[in-house]
Amino acid sequence: MKEFGSEVRCVVCKRGVLEYCLTRKDVKNINLRIKSDGQISVSAKPEVSVKYIDDFIYRKQEYIYRNQRKYRLNLKEQSSSIKRYISGESVEILGKCLRLKVIEGEQDGVWADGVFVFLCVEEKEDFGRREELFIDWMKKIQEKTFGEICGEVYKRFKKYDILYPELKIKDMMSRWGSCQPRRGIITLNSRLIEAPRHCIEYVILHEFVHFICPNHSKKFYGYMEMMMPDWEDRKSELEECW
Repeated sequence: MKEFGSEVRCVVCKRGVLEYCLTRKDVKNINLRIKSDGQISVSAKPEVSVKYIDDFIYRKQEYIYRNQRKYRLNLKEQSSSIKRYISGESVEILGKCLRLKVIEGEQDGVWADGVFVFLCVEEKEDFGRREELFIDWMKKIQEKTFGEICGEVYKRFKKYDILYPELKIKDMMSRWGSCQPRRGIITLNSRLIEAPRHCIEYVILHEFVHFICPNHSKKFYGYMEMMMPDWEDRKSELEECW
């Protein structure tokens, strides 16, 4: 996408000054992105006035502060809570916090009972095998759960002549999901498996609506309201727990 230049701007907000990088692009809407290092990036058409964009940043300040704080906390967690796959570690699945319990056994495997996630290995000290088993199990849980919800949501979109999309799951830094309408692809953040099921339903429905309305127009939100009247509550809950 062609760029028309960029500049660094500052906006005085309630908690201080927010600095952001403004890039002029041929985009339909003002796009705001908070990078993993806390930097603020905005893209907008050349015709949109800087005053309007500064006001936009001011209106979005609480969202920006909240996400910057989230990234700071994530960095701390990543540095202090690297998974070692040992008994007692927490495992977040569908809004519930389970505890990992590593046991020795002749048959390698992983299963959960609603309280514990049991990780059975022949050699408890074999970190590589523990990691491999757990990651494979989580991938299966993600594929099964996300696939089921996609199937349920898709039933409501058949009448719009939308083909069943290809579902991809990958690690994403800041987005819950994305949609590529022309390619028929929905991509979900692997970490969504930590969220309550109804929050995952919101994200998937949001992406499905993009097959009808590629952008976040009034029409888009009209479909959201019609298909999921409480979508804003689900979105707020997801923002709080993420």
